[in-house]
Parts: sequence; C-alpha cells; structure tokens
Amino acid sequence: QVQLVESGGKSVQAGDSLRLSCEVSGRTRRSSYYIGWYRQGDAKERDFLAAISSSGGSTYYSDSIKGRFAISINSTWNTVYLQMNNLNVEDAALYYCGFTYDGHWPAPDYWGQGTRVTVSS
Repeated sequence: QVQLVESGGKSVQAGDSLRLSCEVSGRTRRSSYYIGWYRQGDAKERDFLAAISSSGGSTYYSDSIKGRFAISINSTWNTVYLQMNNLNVEDAALYYCGFTYDGHWPAPDYWGQGTRVTVSS
C-alpha cells in the first residue's frame, strides 16, 4: 500500500509563486513508478497537470501549465514537488498527487487527500 500526503497549499496573491509537496510512503510493488500532480477547481473535473518518473529522468506536462509550473523529485525519491509560478485566479483549486505504476495518468493507483490553493486578485 502506498500513501501520499500533499502539503504547501495556502492563500496567495495573483502573480505569486508557491511550491507544493507530495510525500510518498509505504511499500511499492516495484521501484519504477510515476507521481503526478492534478487539480480540481470548484464544479470542475480533476485535471492532469504534470508527472515525473521515480528516477526523475522523465517529466510530462499538460499544455495548460507548461512553462509556469515545474515538477521535481528529491534525491531520496520520496517527495515530489510542484513549483508554481505567476499564479492567477484560474489556478485556485484543490491540488492532488497521484501514484501510478504504468503512467496511466487518468486513473492513478493511489491518490492523496489534496491541498488547497486559493489565489486572490
């Protein structure tokens, strides 16, 4: 079983930067996997934002945030970050991380509980 815990969400002003963290714990079936970041705004579907391989060697981004957000993983491969720059009010949402063995972004094997980001103009 894999556990994911997101943190770092808070209220910010438009134009600010913010870094979210996703701590990964528990036992994985194999050493190769992917961690993704997603968000869900009010009355909206959960959207894929970015993902990174457990080795850190591969990253994937949605076109909607490419160039503003960056995903990274720490050296011990147990925390994944989402650096968000130049935030705007449309970025306000509940942000989740998801774990998948096979890179199937729409349906991760495990989800975290989410961390909320609020952006005011």
